[in-house]
Amino acid sequence: MVLYPKNFEEKVGFDKVREKIKAHCMSDMGREKTDQIRFSTSPGFIRRLVEQVDEFKDILEMEENFPLEHCSPMRESLEKIRTEGRYLEVEEVHRLRRNQSTIRNILSFLKNKNGEGKYPGLYQLSKKVAFYPYIPDRIDQILTNKGEIKDTASPELKRLRREIAEKESGISSRITRIFKDLKQQGMVEEDSSLAIREGRSVIPIDSRLKRKVPGVIQDESGSGKTVYIEPNEIVEINNQLKELRYEVRREIIKILTQLADDLRPYLDEMIQAMDFLATVDLIRAKALFAREINAEKPAMVKHPHIRWYRAMHPLLYLNLKKENRQVVPLDIALDNKDQRILVISGPNAGGKSVCLTTTGLIQYMFQCGLLVPVKQESELGIFKKLFINIGDDQSIENDLSTYSSHLLNMKNFIKHAGEQSLMLIDEFGAGTEPVLGGAIAEAILDRLNHNRVMGLITTHYSNLKHFASSTQGIENGAMLFDTDNMSPLYQLTIGEPGSSFAFEIAKKIGLPGDVLQDASSKVGKEHINYDKNLKDIIRDKRYWEKKRQSIRDKEKKTGKNAQRLWPGALVGQKNEEGSQTAG
Repeated sequence: MVLYPKNFEEKVGFDKVREKIKAHCMSDMGREKTDQIRFSTSPGFIRRLVEQVDEFKDILEMEENFPLEHCSPMRESLEKIRTEGRYLEVEEVHRLRRNQSTIRNILSFLKNKNGEGKYPGLYQLSKKVAFYPYIPDRIDQILTNKGEIKDTASPELKRLRREIAEKESGISSRITRIFKDLKQQGMVEEDSSLAIREGRSVIPIDSRLKRKVPGVIQDESGSGKTVYIEPNEIVEINNQLKELRYEVRREIIKILTQLADDLRPYLDEMIQAMDFLATVDLIRAKALFAREINAEKPAMVKHPHIRWYRAMHPLLYLNLKKENRQVVPLDIALDNKDQRILVISGPNAGGKSVCLTTTGLIQYMFQCGLLVPVKQESELGIFKKLFINIGDDQSIENDLSTYSSHLLNMKNFIKHAGEQSLMLIDEFGAGTEPVLGGAIAEAILDRLNHNRVMGLITTHYSNLKHFASSTQGIENGAMLFDTDNMSPLYQLTIGEPGSSFAFEIAKKIGLPGDVLQDASSKVGKEHINYDKNLKDIIRDKRYWEKKRQSIRDKEKKTGKNAQRLWPGALVGQKNEEGSQTAG
């Protein structure tokens, strides 16, 4: 497996896709799993991942709810209790119990649905999970539904808490009586009330009268005008109460330590179950992202192959959707015979680079186990190596210009790319003197074609268009341009090269006519005629395509009208032509 360059993900935009999947995760465990998404070349592994996401997408669309309620990270906590004598804190036990409940509900859901023949991929995933009812049952013996230690967790805890309740009741009645007496003596203001400081019940007294109330000053107000006194007859009981609370804490630790001892034999299974929860969270996030970008599960073939219908760049789709605009979908086909390499030409800002990154991103997403935004009847193959050359990779540190960096990439492409490879090259040959750059680019393209590499190349060079039209395995493609409105259509058509429409764009911008005339004479009549012929072909192709579409629309409308007026007519016609009908 080869990805070139090292920042391939950033080049095609998968780093942003990863972040969007993370945003759909419920838990930190799911987000950690998202960071672990990797490009795969195993057809079986890819198929399994894609089918799991497709099944979960069906769950989101067809089921009322899926029981993924709690998904808390627990690995570190569980690893902690491998050491004898260590224990889980009460809050950790509560999280473990909620996770166990979620796991049980998910396993039950998938088992029941498998009985209906649904979600086989997710069910197979769940069969690897060992779930022991003893674990939640054991936790239920000591924990309430609110996550608190039960009084009945041990006889000693029950005794201690009963004694605490009795002493608290005694303290409450005594201090209430003292407080009432002090009010009657005018030592306490009528509108004041009892307070708690450091867990002790205290009485607010005017600081000038503090010597008249026997007790311990536990606090004072910010102004110093009020002190909070714990009466002497309450102090001893509060001390006893404090010691009882220490005893409760020691008893709870004893209970938790015993629980850890009881759970320790199941640690590996519990950690595996936590990993299952994280995986389900990731699959759910992938499915939510798939719905967001209208992604589908295409047909998969095990060899390098591309036959895509209405493919869309997922990030561009989401960005334009915010502006109530639509992406122009892409139809593209590459095979290992006559159409191995597609040379795409056309005007600047016409969508050539988007076409390139769409191809790279969709292929990478699929081999990472994601659904992709193409029509379901599309076919995606498996590539073992992906190469991309796009953007400015000049390096000050290595003293490389843009063109030198481009040539360095081409050297690596030639050396490492073969018939299991997909290459994507933007502005092929650009960055140096056109004649020499075009010649070098043609030689490189010839070698890559000889190596049976598959891929897309964008260019403005005429010699590459000529070379593509006369070379087995290489095909021309063009990004269409509306010559009437002088604007790009962002549509890819395969079979003919595209014009750069340089003179038309310059004229629209307002470059002086005599300058354009002078430029036309310099470039030569032969080149002008070639570019004009390209534009004529594109214009005619668009004209006839519109005509064909108009005819298809009229035939469709005529058929609907005929069916509405004479419902039996079309059926009878089909029967006469030998088509099969029910009965």
